[in-house]
Formats: sequence, C-alpha cells, structure tokens
Amino acid sequence: MHHFHYMDEELFCEEVRVSDVADAVGTPFYLYSHATLTHHFRVFDSAFEEIPHLVCFSVKANSNLAILKLFADLGGGADIVSGGELFRSLKAGIEPQKIVFSGVGKTPQEMREALDAGILMFNVESAQELDLLNTIAGQMGKVAPVSIRVNPDVDPKTHPYISTGLKKNKFGIELEDAIQEYFRTAELENLEVVGISCHIGSQLTEVDPFVDSFSRVKDLVARLREEGIDISYLDLGGGLGITYSDEEPPHPDSYAKRIIQVLKELYTAGVVGAAVGNGLVHARPRDLTLILEPGRVIVGNAGILVTRVLYNKEGVKKRFIIVDAAMNDLARPALYDSYHRIMPVTDPGRKKVAADVVGPICESGDFLARDREDIPDASRGELLAVMSAGAYGFTMSSNYNSRPRVAEVLAKGDELFVVRERESYEELVRGESMPEGI
Repeated sequence: MHHFHYMDEELFCEEVRVSDVADAVGTPFYLYSHATLTHHFRVFDSAFEEIPHLVCFSVKANSNLAILKLFADLGGGADIVSGGELFRSLKAGIEPQKIVFSGVGKTPQEMREALDAGILMFNVESAQELDLLNTIAGQMGKVAPVSIRVNPDVDPKTHPYISTGLKKNKFGIELEDAIQEYFRTAELENLEVVGISCHIGSQLTEVDPFVDSFSRVKDLVARLREEGIDISYLDLGGGLGITYSDEEPPHPDSYAKRIIQVLKELYTAGVVGAAVGNGLVHARPRDLTLILEPGRVIVGNAGILVTRVLYNKEGVKKRFIIVDAAMNDLARPALYDSYHRIMPVTDPGRKKVAADVVGPICESGDFLARDREDIPDASRGELLAVMSAGAYGFTMSSNYNSRPRVAEVLAKGDELFVVRERESYEELVRGESMPEGI
C-alpha cells in the first residue's frame, strides 16, 4: 500500500498536492511519503515479533539521511556496503551495534572505520577478506565480529543482474567450503565468529527460494553448533519484492510465517533455545537472532519521480513523450528494462496512448517507459509521476551529461520537507581544477 492518491482529479502524496511540490521545487524531483515509509517498516518488523530479530534497512536502496533517521527512530538498524553508507548511517543516528557490513570488496580503510565505530558484525565474503580483516583488527588491538556469507546455490527467479545466490555469482563462499572457513576463522586471534549470512537476490516474488536457502543454511548452523562454534546471528538478507506492474509478491506476514517455521525446527531439535507452545522462549545466549535486511519492500512504493513533459514527437514508428527526467535520474528502466507505472498528476481518467517516455540524454537507452500502450496522453508542460521509484532511484542517479541531481522531498501529512536540495551547476564542478601549465 502507499499514500499516493487522487482527490478532485489531482494526485496527492498524503495531504500534499503533487503539483504544488512541482511549483515549489521545480522538476524533476523525488517525492516520498512519511506515512508509507513508517507503515511499511512497522508491518515488516511486526511480522517477526515472536522471535528475536533485528531489521537492518538496506541502505543501498535509499540512503537519504531523513529516511535513515526515520528508520533509526523506529528502532531499525542498517545493512551497509561501503564506508560512505557507514558514515550516513551513523550520521542519521543508527546505533553502531545495529549495523552489519556486507559487500565483496571492503577496503582496509573501510574495515578500520567500521571497527572504530563498533559495528555489530562484518559479513565476510572470501578467505582473503577474512585474513585481511584479522590483520587489521590485530593492528588496531580489536577483535572483529564476523559472519561468513554463504552462497547456497539457490535460484531466486529474478533478474540476473540482481541474483546473488547462485554459484556463478560473485557473492559469498560456497556452502560446502564455508564449514572449513568457519573452522579456520575460529582459530584466528583477532576474529570472533558470531553469525552466518545468506542473501540470494532482490525483487523476489516467491517465498520458496527464501525457504530453500534458509533450510540449507539451517543445517550449517546445526553443524557448527555441534563443533562448538556458537552462532548468535543468522542474517537472511533482504530481497522481498514489490508490485511494479502485475507482480504478486508475498506479504511480509506470509514471508515471516514460512521463515519462522523453518527456524522453529532448530528450536525443536534443541540446537538453539526451546519451543514453547506456538511461540519461542525469550532470547538467551544460545538463542539465534535473525537479522533481516529489507530495502525495496520498505521504500519502493513509498516514493515517486515527478517529471514535466517537454515535447511530443511523432516518429516514423512510434510516439515519443520527451520529459525532463532521464536515465541519470532513474537508471532502472535503462539498466534492467524494468517497468514503472506512469501516472498523470492531473486528470487521471485521460486516455492512454502507445508511446515511449524518454529523457533528454544523448543515449537511445534513455527511457523511463518503452514500447508501452498504457501511457497517459500528456501535452507539453503537464506533469507525470513515475511510480514505485523509492528504491534504487536517487541512490543510482548520476551526473551524466552534466545534469545536476534532482531534489528529494518528503511529505508528512500536510507538511513538506526538502530533504535534499537540487544540485547547482557550481556543485557539479566542485573539486575539479584547471591547474596552470596543462
């Protein structure tokens, strides 16, 4: 669900008229709903309320400080993949002990920054990374808490670019090799084994791949516990999808129910905790805390990209609606050929036409909608809303063609907050120089 709706044939975000936002900040811009963000986080978090868990929002989905602070205030943590995301998370008020550091290419400097901050754990993805982290932790006189990311070789049935749990993907250590790496890690002086991590991909619309991967990792938990290696955290990653077009992803309640069912097998087997009726006992030292890393499912449908029509152009084979937003503002259609519903900001009952919605960038791949027959018939100067743009929208944007990055705006009830100002031309060249003699 979301809080974008029509009233008197005008699109509103909560109680804010979208056209008024365009008048105030210009176009294009991202617009987020505070109520939607809050509702989605609470629904996801409450779905797991019967078991020890921590919701670590996937910062790469949307890294705006105001949004990260909102989740921090709701008790959330952060799943980060860079030093920059660590900086943002801490600046937004997320507690270090609620931050997990994922990613295959952590640099020595990023490791030092995370150790200084005192994060919950590093999700380590290779043997060499383990060795480097051990060395750096030793140099700093610290012990690094680690989880090894295992690759369960499960097909997530999603776009190949956002699949991460197959053997052909770059992520994690193969399940059959992970046990030996855990034994080795347990002997390294400056590392402490605290968890297991597993993430198989993004925009998953079925629960079965999650359950399949969890079932495989569950056996590894039991094996490690038998060998005396205590596992306190099981990081299942994120990846739950949203509706862009006609997808029917599972509700977080359904997702949680299946995950908890598998977890209870560990309790029933006596590997961790104990089962009590339909619930679980309160967390004890050997209980397993789930770490969940939702991103898209929280923010995806909580944001839109608003753009203004510049021109209509009748080509030989198709019609082009040229707008002032482009692939540098929203990369997903060009990168994944993804679908985003295009809605008019006024007069929602207008006829639909066959057209491409394209931007000003000098690339044939610069489109927001291609070969579509459901595009609102929009004239010059009218506003269009690109729906479901809250995830991987601004975070993937760039300055290609020297285009300033757009403004980000947050609506809360009838209040409007500019949470990122539009870049200026001067900001485009900040840091550049023209040294004499070149």
